[in-house]
Amino acid sequence: MFRLLSIEFHKLRHSKASKVLIIIYFGLLTSIALIAAVKIPFFGKTIHLAEQGIFNFPYIWHFNTYVAALLKFFLLLVIVSMMSNEYSNKTLKQNLIDGLSKKEFILSKFYTVIAFALISTLFVFIISLLLGVFYSDYNEFAIITSDLEYLFAFFIKLVGFFSFGLFLGILVKRSAFAIGAMVIWWIGEKIIWLIALWFFRTSKDAMVAASGVTEWLPLEAMSNLIKEPGSRLGVVKTIANQMGGFTKSYAVEFLDISIVSVWTFIFIYGAFALLKKRDL
Repeated sequence: MFRLLSIEFHKLRHSKASKVLIIIYFGLLTSIALIAAVKIPFFGKTIHLAEQGIFNFPYIWHFNTYVAALLKFFLLLVIVSMMSNEYSNKTLKQNLIDGLSKKEFILSKFYTVIAFALISTLFVFIISLLLGVFYSDYNEFAIITSDLEYLFAFFIKLVGFFSFGLFLGILVKRSAFAIGAMVIWWIGEKIIWLIALWFFRTSKDAMVAASGVTEWLPLEAMSNLIKEPGSRLGVVKTIANQMGGFTKSYAVEFLDISIVSVWTFIFIYGAFALLKKRDL
């Protein structure tokens, strides 16, 4: 494992584009702390986000993992460019000539995906912990350590997303095309949702029924791992209650984790099957 990882990190160290994207990604993760200074005008009033409890334990685990997950596209670019460089620089063929098996090659990429996801999760954990210590109104150990499942969901989400990018990178061999293929897939999932919505149009809750269909698709399942946290804020709840209120589950569901895990296996196995079939 460590031998395969060292090979991949050696390649990344010699890729200027990858180093720039990685620096931007972790720089943006660090900038989450700047949200504390954001003030938003709202119906004639000024809302200071830090005073609305976004950095309170345990809410901060939900909020920060959701925001950090939006930045995953920067590391996706690293993953897909990592694969396209293997073809354009002919390092894939050279690795195989030097004795690396196709299985080891795929594992080296997957280990890199896991390493990126793990480092990102640890980074978000440290930032969230520091912000919580400074801004949270609740610092009891039991409260601090509750809702940590959002960090696990964040890790699973990144592994699944990067594995999808790895599969597409091997499938189309070009980073731009791989990103384009993922965008097309995302549009395809939305089209399926619209078709399902039309099919269940006579149902009492057609939107829930349509979502029940698309929740099995990879990008939708990854999105469902961490639901939007905005409606959990006190000020939003107050407004919602005045307008009649609503009920929503924000929990990390075992089903969503299982779906993403299965898709991750499919992507990695599919990448290996593609590589094994091709004559390099």
